[in-house]
Amino acid sequence: MPIISLNKDNFRSVTAGKGIVLIDCWAEWCDACQTFDPVFKKVAEKYPDHVFAKLDATTEKELISSLEIENIPALVLFKEGIMLFKQPGYYQEEKLEDIISQAEKIDMNEVRAHIAAQNG
Repeated sequence: MPIISLNKDNFRSVTAGKGIVLIDCWAEWCDACQTFDPVFKKVAEKYPDHVFAKLDATTEKELISSLEIENIPALVLFKEGIMLFKQPGYYQEEKLEDIISQAEKIDMNEVRAHIAAQNG
């Protein structure tokens, strides 16, 4: 599955899907982003059942702001429409795969119950 280019028009429909959506928040001028890009693409090839997307911080400033992304590169992970992970930084292949593995194991019914309890 090709890596999706996210923007304000497709963000909600992409992240609201059933499975795991992993988003690389990046910019062309960012050296660390350029270094992380091949790692992100390599891991994407290993996980064809998940959605991998790129969000350009330069062209999608409003979306980056709404996600409260302050530093790039940043990684954001959604599962079944719920953000489970948001962290700036460059990730090695093994760490990125570990993040995905942990997300795969999360029981989303428990997450939704926890959210409902917090919201009263």
